[in-house]
Amino acid sequence: MTTERIDPTGVGLRSERGPILLAVMLSTSLVALDATILATAVPSVVEDLGGFTQFPWLFSIYLLAQAVSVPIYGKLADLRGRKPMILFGVTLFVVGSVLCGFAWSMPSLIAFRLIQGLGAGAIQPIGMTIIGDIYTVAERAKVQGYLASVWGISSFVGPTLGGVFSDYISWRWIFFVNVPLGVAAAIVLRRRFQEQAIEQTKHRIDYAGAVLLAVGGSLLLLGLLEGGVMWAWDSPTSIGILTVAVLLIIAFAFVERRAAEPILPPWVLSRRVLNAANATAFLIGLLMMGLSTYVPVFAQGVLGTTALVAGFALAAMTIGWPISASLSGRIYLRLGFRATMLIGAAFVVLGSAVLWTVGLHSSVWHLAAACFVIGVGLGFSSAPAVVAAQSSVDWQHRGVVTGANMFSRSVGSAVGVAAFGAVANGEIAARLGGAHADLEKLPATVLAPAVHDVFVGAAGAAVLLVVAVLFMPNRLKPPA
Repeated sequence: MTTERIDPTGVGLRSERGPILLAVMLSTSLVALDATILATAVPSVVEDLGGFTQFPWLFSIYLLAQAVSVPIYGKLADLRGRKPMILFGVTLFVVGSVLCGFAWSMPSLIAFRLIQGLGAGAIQPIGMTIIGDIYTVAERAKVQGYLASVWGISSFVGPTLGGVFSDYISWRWIFFVNVPLGVAAAIVLRRRFQEQAIEQTKHRIDYAGAVLLAVGGSLLLLGLLEGGVMWAWDSPTSIGILTVAVLLIIAFAFVERRAAEPILPPWVLSRRVLNAANATAFLIGLLMMGLSTYVPVFAQGVLGTTALVAGFALAAMTIGWPISASLSGRIYLRLGFRATMLIGAAFVVLGSAVLWTVGLHSSVWHLAAACFVIGVGLGFSSAPAVVAAQSSVDWQHRGVVTGANMFSRSVGSAVGVAAFGAVANGEIAARLGGAHADLEKLPATVLAPAVHDVFVGAAGAAVLLVVAVLFMPNRLKPPA
């Protein structure tokens, strides 16, 4: 079988890089829009299809499928080439979107969201890998700033489109809108993205490792996402799921040590630069999920803002992120990766300290300012971490390390849901004498201290981010 591979230096592709970047941005917009557009349409979906108790699975099943498939796609991109895998991901996402648009019941919509998630698992990591292939280290952070801006724009456009479609047209169009974006991205990638063919090679796919990672990772994320929500943490269901997940992941580790071409090679866990980059990604995922979940809750439930204003407060983070991500390249070329990431971690600590001071009588601008500063810090931390990881390996391993980094962020998000949820629920239960209640129905005097404890936890995570960054090798700098 002949596989196509890219020239890792990007030589000969400069005239095509603009269209390829545009195609990657269009592909990324599929995932970015999907992250926000559905939330505002949930009431319309439930009114049409029913299944109110099942609608959280619309998000959980998507996140599960996306997260566990990322490392597998990363490895396949190294074995088969970037182009076929990202085209497969875009196609799968578009097919899943069309099926979601025609869903006839909540279970069918959940099943089709699974297909969407499997497509999304290929799009983001392989898109970032392509950027790592065709752009130099000096150019990469600026380009990643463009990709981050897609998420920033989507944070505004997504909720707006979701509301417009559900109120004036049909909620089904929140899925159909993906079709033209996906088709345009696929056409440009197919025509403009030419990988260089190499000699015919045969590969031994690590099927056992893929299955163990998919099942074990799914159960782990499921236990973290639904623990304390669908079932109690100390219930037999929760204990059983997490126990089986741990056993399968241990089995996965043993299989990877003997596999000819492992999905996640053991050396990924033995290199200091990769461990530091993945730990950074884990904590970034944890912080993002904590803020995304509880900043809007605080804005609406405590400060009394509308849902739209609450969304804009959170969007301040996604404005700061691309700005700093695009600027980080100039800094890490001069100071190195660790120094740049430390600057970012310092901004995150500062923003978390400002967030800690938000209270019952604060303004929404106070809340938004904290989010903006944290966003600046996350941009300075995340972009150099990914570039450092990609730059530490050759072409044939770049997909694996990028996938591992994205997987670490997904696991961090799931842990953030579990940890911050436990913190908030514990404070609420203590103030209500052991009783539990919905966040939306709580008085501000109960909700404020509960969310404040989450903000304190976020400050603790920010300090851990500094520690993780300190593990990045001090002498590691971009190649000349």
